[in-house]
Amino acid sequence: MTYYSIRQAAEHSGLTPKMIRDYEQKGLLVNIRRNDAGYRLYTEQDLHTLFFIAHARTLGFSLKQIAELVALWQNPTRSSADVKALAQSHIQTLEQKAQQLHEMANSLRQLVHQCHGDEHPDCPILKGLEKPFNSLD
Repeated sequence: MTYYSIRQAAEHSGLTPKMIRDYEQKGLLVNIRRNDAGYRLYTEQDLHTLFFIAHARTLGFSLKQIAELVALWQNPTRSSADVKALAQSHIQTLEQKAQQLHEMANSLRQLVHQCHGDEHPDCPILKGLEKPFNSLD
């Protein structure tokens, strides 16, 4: 069996050693072997799990959700309905965040449109930031 150091695991997975240690501490990676000197040794399966975690992170899943996904992924008797429900819930969260970002951009766009951007100190952008969000309209 081939083993990889944390540095090698980081290079292969695109993660940092700190992130890998953090994922282990949070229980996303379990039963990591150690050599006689106490250094972590990662297997091909561990690297595969790191790829899985990294990909889930790029899709915006939280660490809690990733822990659930890893548990489902590693459970051969899982129900695909459970996986789908988790993914659908995450889609709703992403869509809500996208809507919020869109609204924020529109509010800021309004403020930028009102600003002359000249040498005068009066700035509608700064004045607008003084107000609560719901009063920008």
